[in-house]
Amino acid sequence: MTSSTVSPEDQVTRPRDFVMRFTSTPRGARVARLLVGERLDAWGHSYGSRPHDTFSLITAELCTNAVQHGHVPGRDFRVHLTETAGVLRIEVTDTRTERRPDHASRPTAPPPDSETGRGLHLVESLATRWGVTPRTGAPGKAVWAEL
Repeated sequence: MTSSTVSPEDQVTRPRDFVMRFTSTPRGARVARLLVGERLDAWGHSYGSRPHDTFSLITAELCTNAVQHGHVPGRDFRVHLTETAGVLRIEVTDTRTERRPDHASRPTAPPPDSETGRGLHLVESLATRWGVTPRTGAPGKAVWAEL
């Protein structure tokens, strides 16, 4: 087997990893979603498939929240995407410590006429699991979701 050939067993058991920092702007959130989508496709979750579309939407919501609610001037947000043993996990970290979503209480849908407030409600309904943890080694938090 050459180094460019990956066996089916390696595809299932070998962890896959993608980490990148993005500017804490709407454009940064959009680029993060697009790059995660490209990575998912490269990992075998093709565009238009249920895992790809679901995880792209989860990524978009978490990155948008990092920009809107976790923004600290001059600081970026980080996206860490992994796939291990068939579990996709996205972790979005920001440096804002005082604005932390309450994972203990389920997110509620906003009123029907509201233009915002659906992000974590969507994540809750689409992800297998999600949560919030303190950021390690720096101030802030990590909001993660698995599928």
